[in-house]
Amino acid sequence: MRATAYRLLTRRVAPWPWMRDGFPLWAADDDPAARPRPDDAPAEPVGEEFPPGRTSWQERARAQQPTRARADAPAPAAEPGRRGLAAIAAVAAGGAVAAVLALFLIGALDDGTTEIAQPEQLESTPGRVEPSRTGSIYAGAGKSVVQVRRNGGSGTGWVVDGDGTVVTNAHVVGGASEVRLVLDDGKPPVKADVSGTDPSSDLAVLRADPDDLDGLKPLPLADSDDVKVGDLAIAIGYPLGLQRSVTQGIVSGVGRSIRALNRFDIDEVIQTDAPINPGNSGGPLLDARGRVIGVNSQIATAGGGGGNVGIGFAVPSNTVREVVPVLKRGRSVVRPYLGVSTGASVTGGPGAVVREVQPDSPASRAGLRPGRSLNGTDGDIIVSVDGKPVRAPEDVARAVARREPGDRIPVTVLRDGDRVTLAVELDRRPEGP
Repeated sequence: MRATAYRLLTRRVAPWPWMRDGFPLWAADDDPAARPRPDDAPAEPVGEEFPPGRTSWQERARAQQPTRARADAPAPAAEPGRRGLAAIAAVAAGGAVAAVLALFLIGALDDGTTEIAQPEQLESTPGRVEPSRTGSIYAGAGKSVVQVRRNGGSGTGWVVDGDGTVVTNAHVVGGASEVRLVLDDGKPPVKADVSGTDPSSDLAVLRADPDDLDGLKPLPLADSDDVKVGDLAIAIGYPLGLQRSVTQGIVSGVGRSIRALNRFDIDEVIQTDAPINPGNSGGPLLDARGRVIGVNSQIATAGGGGGNVGIGFAVPSNTVREVVPVLKRGRSVVRPYLGVSTGASVTGGPGAVVREVQPDSPASRAGLRPGRSLNGTDGDIIVSVDGKPVRAPEDVARAVARREPGDRIPVTVLRDGDRVTLAVELDRRPEGP
């Protein structure tokens, strides 16, 4: 995994062994939204309350005195014409501060009562604000986004078609065969079966009764190849167990790679600075037209923390378009497999340095050699795959992904300064490397 730790956007559980720098943010029964807050506790009675409206000045004057003073026997009633002077004298005996309060709060009236002035309500400035672009998109797409709950933890999902199909992340589902979907309509959660998961893309497909999702419109998919850096990016989800939320940012990068659950790379990933946090996993990342451009999956963190620092990653919508139909049919996604781990050239030149060759893999059988030195020049540097030039490690995975298991492709490497072309027969990608 890269130097910056990638965190999966569910809640926290125990570390999985494949995570090098951190652990998935999945938590059971520690939803911050469900924790008792101080203001949830019943209030303790504090002092006495006066009924609204007109209140006897003697009662209010006694309320200004310390508790001991209230226990003393009341003073003899003064004559009506001297009640105001008696009040001021009584307050003065209690201290200068109480006297000032009394002057502001009470005034002697002929009938021996006090008129309490009620503050006027502040007026609001009339006029409505036109909805923002983000607000309009949220109004149209928000109801199609649901909360996915499993074992007390939560993630996010969204409706992709009208037959009850919901898309989320594979790490949100885990090994469950059934989850619960929470809708923002006040009704009890609805049951959804797990139709299939694909660890290599971190995608999962859920199937609910269409009647349970009545009124939730499918979200349209965009062509993620058309996404550009600087485009508007809008994330909708349930961060940290809160109710449905929306955040806005831009597309910060395209063509990124992140590590999947099975340690293979997910390619063509979209990077965004739209704030996404644990609980946003599986939620949609939308463009300015309200179309899904990616599925929020991971965040990069600094210093080992679990919060957002402005670097989030979404599995591209074109991967969703390929994987979801297969998982809906209950099948597994079949991918070609070369069996190498590569890194960038330390000299800054083109090509991908072979860092590791998996035993009994197509690369191993074809004779590819890993480098052991820091610069990797004692091993092979892949410069071409299937006739396509390799300028960076990501190009190797892209070229292999275009083929099928069983295809034979040429792989050209630099070995001891010479160009060597090897014939490699691709295999089916295993569940893990």
